[in-house]
Amino acid sequence: MLSVPHMIVVFLVVLVVFGPQKLPELARSFGKLMAEFRKASNDFKNAFEEEMRDLERQARIAELKKQVAEANAAADAASRGATPALPAPSSAATTPLAQAAANSRSADFAALAPVAESVPRSDGPVAQTDAPAAPPTDSASVPEPQPAAATAAGNPPSHDQQQPV
Repeated sequence: MLSVPHMIVVFLVVLVVFGPQKLPELARSFGKLMAEFRKASNDFKNAFEEEMRDLERQARIAELKKQVAEANAAADAASRGATPALPAPSSAATTPLAQAAANSRSADFAALAPVAESVPRSDGPVAQTDAPAAPPTDSASVPEPQPAAATAAGNPPSHDQQQPV
């Protein structure tokens, strides 16, 4: 880069060669040239970064497809009674996309049952009992259905108490 004394010398040479009348016009055209150069370099940089993101995205998708295929093969082997060897988890297994793929596979194999709440909700019916409430014994326990009298009286069951269709 040029230092301040070098810039002064360049300015004086340009002033002598082109004259004071031509100097503002040259400065304007030089400014426009620099703006076009910056725009072109930014466009090139953005295009390069976009291509890199596309390549990374394609690599992640290929890795996820490979993991899904391995999981499907493991599930097929498990359904036949064999015990498959599970692959070591990779760094892509912690990505949200990998977790979503794993969650979609688990929905095919197991039906989830609602968990009984240990603390009664304030929007549900309140039951008065003399015995203390026992905590749920496992995570697959199903809540008791609401009495028919409450639904017949026009009070629909809360969202947590509705039975799946």
